[in-house]
Amino acid sequence: MCNKTAASPYDRPMETLRLILLFVHIVGFAALLGGLLVQARLPEKVVNSLMRDGIGTAFVAGLLLVGVLEAGDEKVDNAKIAVKFAIGLVILVLVMANLRKERIPQGLWAGLLLLTLANIAVAVFWSPVHT
Repeated sequence: MCNKTAASPYDRPMETLRLILLFVHIVGFAALLGGLLVQARLPEKVVNSLMRDGIGTAFVAGLLLVGVLEAGDEKVDNAKIAVKFAIGLVILVLVMANLRKERIPQGLWAGLLLLTLANIAVAVFWSPVHT
């Protein structure tokens, strides 16, 4: 957080909400990644409930997190948010489109894994802490 001379009475609840949403967002991506990795050695891949619930949780929590950030006084990196939104949306669409299929191609599974890792990498390496 940036240093402020006069703290607003709303700062503490908004910061708490931001941290809760960030936690839920991270847990969602962890579930998605876990749902992908648990199948790494299996010959046939599927869209499982961990993947579905993980990307759904991460996507919704991410949207809410952006709303909280926009409501605050801090500067928001709209380019980073746009990239994360686009990658997350692609993952969400691919997962939901293949949810009821008996199996998914190895290439789609690998693509979902790469997109998930790319979204995590954007979050970690495109951070204001590192600039």
